[in-house]
Amino acid sequence: MTAVVEAKGVDAGYGAQPVVHGLDLEVHEGQVVCLLGPNGAGKTTTMLTLSGELPQLAGEVYMHGAPTHAPLHRRARAGLSYVTEERSVFKGMSARDNLRCGGVDPVYAIALFPELEKCMGTRGGLLSGGEQQMLTLARALGRHPRVLLADELSLGLAPLVVDRLLAAVRQAATESGTGALIVEQHARKALRYADRVYVMSRGRIVMALDAAEARARLGEIETAYLSGAAGPEAAAPPPAPGAVPAPQGRPAQP
Repeated sequence: MTAVVEAKGVDAGYGAQPVVHGLDLEVHEGQVVCLLGPNGAGKTTTMLTLSGELPQLAGEVYMHGAPTHAPLHRRARAGLSYVTEERSVFKGMSARDNLRCGGVDPVYAIALFPELEKCMGTRGGLLSGGEQQMLTLARALGRHPRVLLADELSLGLAPLVVDRLLAAVRQAATESGTGALIVEQHARKALRYADRVYVMSRGRIVMALDAAEARARLGEIETAYLSGAAGPEAAAPPPAPGAVPAPQGRPAQP
């Protein structure tokens, strides 16, 4: 099965300084893949690189099996939707016009999130945080993307809203075949909807496992990797010469 988005040996960072090292990651059609890790682990840098907003320093990014160095707007035309960690609504425009700017039928958005029906005439800046994120996700999914990248959908939102957002991502994967990579702070919630999980620490993937195993080992993952920040991404050191990567599904050894 060809991955809809894949990274092979990718180094990524800012200027000449890599903060993500040797990234190997793939998302297949119809899958929800969760990227977990502490603050500063390199998750947002990974998403920016996969989206084409940040060029990789080494390695290759693939979309639909073909290597790409295209910028974000061209990857979007090829079927990618990217939800950033900032709320990306046009605050001076109505919810309806926010959707139309993305070429999305408001009827689709209301079917996905009935809560938005009463908001269609309301300016984006006057919506609640949950409504703004529902609007953002509806606009992203309304394009029926082959690839969805979503960075911290749930940031600062109530648990019930988080479930609504994650369920919508799961629905898009199951019904439309969208391959979704999500960065999520609510690990326990995210694992209810995910198929596979990557855990990142200090700019490296340290675990790769299916969601069932991740749920069984969540206490271990939380204790080892999610209980605190990893420090600034730029401080992530490169590997020692000759270091051997940890096998998939097992933490890297010190």
